[in-house]
Amino acid sequence: MPDRTPKLTVTMIGLGPMGQAMVRALLAAGQPVTVWNRTPQRAEPLVAAGAVHAATPSVAVAASDVVVLSLTDYAAMYDVIGSDTAALRGKILVNLSSDTPETTRTAARWAADHGATLVTGGVMVPAPMVGTDDAYLYVSGPQAAFRTVERTLAVVGRPRYLGEDPGLAQLLYQAQLDVFLTALSGVAHAAALAQSAGVPPTQFVPEALSMLVATPDMISGGVSPGESFETGVHPGHLSTATMMGATAAHILGASEDAGVDTELPRAVLSHYERALAAGYGGDSWSAIFEVVKAGSRTWV
Repeated sequence: MPDRTPKLTVTMIGLGPMGQAMVRALLAAGQPVTVWNRTPQRAEPLVAAGAVHAATPSVAVAASDVVVLSLTDYAAMYDVIGSDTAALRGKILVNLSSDTPETTRTAARWAADHGATLVTGGVMVPAPMVGTDDAYLYVSGPQAAFRTVERTLAVVGRPRYLGEDPGLAQLLYQAQLDVFLTALSGVAHAAALAQSAGVPPTQFVPEALSMLVATPDMISGGVSPGESFETGVHPGHLSTATMMGATAAHILGASEDAGVDTELPRAVLSHYERALAAGYGGDSWSAIFEVVKAGSRTWV
């Protein structure tokens, strides 16, 4: 089995659940870690496990070759580091916080202006899965810097390097969370709809989650959605955009009748209405991709 123990000194800034999980994984791999958090008490159990607590962000940055940030967003990075940027020179910053791709690209230029190199990424598992065989993360930025920190990141999860563009890892991170958050809203909305008829969420939600699990098999139909999205061919032999659009209209009507929020079903219906208006009524549901990728401004 290859040696996965990192050879660099590492600082972790940000000790929320994800930051704490990453520190514990690194410590378990034999990696010394310096930590800093705005609320010092969060560092205490990590110090007890072997981490070194830095008194200030500047001390934390100066302590290591690699500075990993796990914060709410990129604005928090600027806020934490502040005007004391001298310690950044020569460092590799690995920002695993969430933000927009363009914000990430701006941060890469900021880091370079201060003599540092920014590697960006997103951890694609929840905190309890960090360091397991199922953990992975998207990473992008300068290849030489990525190769330097690759072994360190591999302790957290399998790095999937996407290339030099610092915004690309963030884009795919947000794309994955797009699926996740939309699914969460769908479950919450469906549970509210069911509850309006007297069906308790404790009874309905397990059935809704079963629907999520079954969805990949239900939508394949011999042609994967990814293939249809890529080729623009949307065979409607199993179901059509017209049929799915009618269902979307019924969901909206049921929501209106029940008095629950209508924003989500209205947005879904708009995809089908625009697909039908563009002539895709006889095609598969996957034809909504053609109007989604074009953007709503095309259809105003």
